[in-house]
Parts: sequence; structure tokens; C-alpha cells
Amino acid sequence: MKEFRVSDIDTQVSSRIIKSAVTPRPIGWISTTSADGVDNLAPFSCYNYISSDYPVVMFSSKVKQGGKPKDTAWNVANTGEFVVNVVTERLAEQMDQTSAELPADESEFDFARLERADSTHVTPPRVADALISLECTNIESLDIHDRAVFFGEVETFHIDDEVLVNGKVEMDHLDTVGRLGGPYYTSVNRMELTREF
Repeated sequence: MKEFRVSDIDTQVSSRIIKSAVTPRPIGWISTTSADGVDNLAPFSCYNYISSDYPVVMFSSKVKQGGKPKDTAWNVANTGEFVVNVVTERLAEQMDQTSAELPADESEFDFARLERADSTHVTPPRVADALISLECTNIESLDIHDRAVFFGEVETFHIDDEVLVNGKVEMDHLDTVGRLGGPYYTSVNRMELTREF
């Protein structure tokens, strides 16, 4: 087994290792609206929930070269609002399209031909075809190395009837997509384990 001391390797090498080791990663497909009213939509694989009884999610955004934040980070920092849209297989290609670097005055919704749905408690729209969306308000942000980390308190869940069984989300009806290392994604392949404790 080889050992790679982080202080001895290039950041591109350590970045590839951590992205391959921490897999599969859920994708936060995050919609925001700029102060000028432009809707933005971008996927983030540095995303997860950190609290469930009082739902809080987090995502981190890498700072662009030159120290400028990405549009998503800029919008959340300035408006305090975002929506997380759950990525499923039928939306995977359009999700990938929204990772394109567009000018700040162009919307990824339009670029990827995605329909918007109104949110009820925040300004940014939801992805209309997302089976689950989470409306969030930013409650904290941190700068860690080259990343801005945002923590969002979930204000409202939007859940399609297609994935609800007796009022609960049924995972057999939710084919989520995750990110692997490099250019690879993965779809859900369920494995059931019986707990014996």
C-alpha cells in the first residue's frame, strides 16, 4: 500500500484522491436568484445534510481563479436563499449541462431547457421536474481554504406524489444520481442489510 502525505503532493493529486475516496457523493442541484433577478442553477457534489430533526443542509463552492466566487456562492451570500433540487436519472443529462460556465446574466434553466416552478418561502425557483426540492435560508457561512461553505436551514420540502407511499418517501421510487471521482456518476443500486442489534 502506498502512502501519500498531503504536504508532499500537488493539490490536483490530493483533489482527485479525496473525490475518488469520498464516493458516491450526493449532488446538491442548487438554484439561486441574483440580486438582479437572474436565476442560476448549478450542481455541487460537496453537499450533504448535517441535521435531520431540524433539517439543515450544507454545500461548498470552490472560489474561481482570481478569487471571485462562483455565481451560486455570490447569490447565496447576497440574498441568503437557495433551493436544493434532487437529481434523478431522468434529469442527469440536464444536470450535467448546468455545470457549464455561463455569463452571470444568463440562466442555466434556459440553457438546459428546464422548466421552473415557483417556490413558496424563498425567491429562487425550483426545478419543476425534480421529485424533491428543499427551500433553504442560509444561516451560516464559512471560508475554508479555497472554498466557501454554506449552511441552509430547510424551510419547506416539495415532494412529488410519485415518490410518496403512505406519506413517506419510498426509495424504490427515487432513482437518485451520485458523483464519483473524475467525470463519472452513478445511479442507485439498492442493497438491503438486516441489522442484528
